[in-house]
Amino acid sequence: MVEIAALVGDTARATMLSALMGGQSLTGSELAFLAGVSRPTASEHLSKMVEARLISVTKKRSFRYYQISSPLVASMLEAMKLVAALEVPQRYLPRSARDNALRLGRTCYDHLAGRLGVAIADSLIACGCVVLGPDGGDVTDAGAKVLTKFGVELSRTRPGKRIFCRPCLDWSERRYHIAGHVGAEIQRRCMELNWLIRVNDTRAVQVTSAGEIGLCDTFGLDALSLQIEPPAVRTGT
Repeated sequence: MVEIAALVGDTARATMLSALMGGQSLTGSELAFLAGVSRPTASEHLSKMVEARLISVTKKRSFRYYQISSPLVASMLEAMKLVAALEVPQRYLPRSARDNALRLGRTCYDHLAGRLGVAIADSLIACGCVVLGPDGGDVTDAGAKVLTKFGVELSRTRPGKRIFCRPCLDWSERRYHIAGHVGAEIQRRCMELNWLIRVNDTRAVQVTSAGEIGLCDTFGLDALSLQIEPPAVRTGT
C-alpha cells in the first residue's frame, strides 16, 4: 500500500493517471504536456507506473500508448477521488468552466459519470430496468430488452470475468452511476451514436444535437438540465 500510495501521490503521476481515467490511450508526449513536465521526466514516471502495473503500454509503429491497466486500478483511483471529495476538509476554490464541464458529464475510465451518468442510472432504476445499491447491481429482464434494443451487448460471458453491473459512487454528485460491463456498454453505445463527444485534454464529454434527442427519447432526459422526466424510459415494443 505504501508503494502504490507513493506512486499515485506524486503530482505529475497523479495528473497522468487522471488523464488516463478518460479511457483513452495517450502517448508519453501527450502525458508530459498534460503533467507540465519534460519528456524525459515523463518517461521516468511512466516506467515506474508500468513496473507497478498501474498502467500498461502498447507499442504501435514508433509510438508508445499508455492506458490504465485494469478496471481494478481505475476503481482504486476513483475511490481516492471520492475520499478526497467526501472526507478531506475542503478548501474554497472557485469553479472553472472546466470543473463545471466535468461535473456535468465525464468519463470514469470506461463508463459515464457526473450529472449525466447519474441521470442515466436514475432513469434506468426508476423504470425498473436496473437494480443498483451499495451491495451491487443487475439488469432486470425488462431492462435487458430495453438495453438490447438500444444496442448494448449484455452477454454475461466476458473476458477476465469482469463484473457485469455494479454501482460506482460519483464523487461530484455523491450518488451512484453505473459501472462494470453494463456501464461500459452504455458509454460505448452513446459514443458510437455520436450522442457524446470528448472534450480535448479532459475527461469531460459534451452532448451533441443528436444526443439531446437520443437521450430524451431513450432515457427521458432533458439534455440541458439533465433532470429526469418520468417516465424515464419507454419500455414498450
